[in-house]
Amino acid sequence: MARSDLLLNLVKASSLGDPLLFRKTLEALIAEERSKNHNVLANKLAMELQRSTTRDGTQRVSSNGSVHDLFFEITPTRSLSDLILANNVRTACAEIVEEHRRRELLRSYNLEPRHRLLLTGPPGNGKTSLAEALAHATDVPLIVARYDGLIASYLGETASRLKRLFEFVRSRACVFFLDEVDTLAKERGDVHETGEIKRVVSSLLLQIDGLPSYVLVVTATNHPELLDRAVWRRFQLRLELSKPTRVQIEDYFASVQTRLPFSLGVASPTLAANLHGANFSELEDFVADVARRYVLDSPGSDARRIVRERLRQWQARPRGDRRQIAE
Repeated sequence: MARSDLLLNLVKASSLGDPLLFRKTLEALIAEERSKNHNVLANKLAMELQRSTTRDGTQRVSSNGSVHDLFFEITPTRSLSDLILANNVRTACAEIVEEHRRRELLRSYNLEPRHRLLLTGPPGNGKTSLAEALAHATDVPLIVARYDGLIASYLGETASRLKRLFEFVRSRACVFFLDEVDTLAKERGDVHETGEIKRVVSSLLLQIDGLPSYVLVVTATNHPELLDRAVWRRFQLRLELSKPTRVQIEDYFASVQTRLPFSLGVASPTLAANLHGANFSELEDFVADVARRYVLDSPGSDARRIVRERLRQWQARPRGDRRQIAE
């Protein structure tokens, strides 16, 4: 929305006594000022917003910064080009990035960029990395929810903390990442779940619905079957990140080889044949282990020998699918 429209909406909200319009407009102004690095003004506006939206005489985001116990803020460094992604996932992410980079064009046609993304798939295959890469591509910070701060034992406290966290997130353009979202969004029809969990799910859905489009919310789960059915409908884009195929493992090692200061001494197809079945996290651990050993054995390090030793160790791990190491 153009700045002139935002100012007009502020006047309209004041004349109509519409607190919801006022809050949403001021949140958009705060996000715009932060995108221009006008942080002093943005912080002052955010403080006024907190005061104006308080209804019970207490600050929803306390001045001592306790809201910061509910999240981590990360400056993204990993880019989409660093990741090995399936073609459909890469294409979808490229489209999301374009929509956010060209959001003013969309808004001129009364359209908004998609901003609710659900990632599923087994652990270790890049869901967190993809959220970081999207933040990097859209040039915004990555805000990661902290469940140790969000989950409370007292009745109603978890929903209250969720509300405080979402109020903070709405004040700036960012990628907001909720990992293991099934922790908060379990199926409400499950007879084994308590009424408190059902209230938390309802609160989460309301908060997600209230996020403006300049907040790209990315949620991830290893157990999509546990999610409440209403959660699925909230997300405009749902992507599955599976374990890498053999071709993707080859691509991964080809990419890694360009960044390492030494040659692995083993061809990418051979590595892919022996490590097929590993997830991306395990592949990263494998490369880091080889690099450590190479540095510690210097001078006179033999990368090929180190790689073979590490492959044998991989073979000996308690796994159900073991393959003959190519010599």
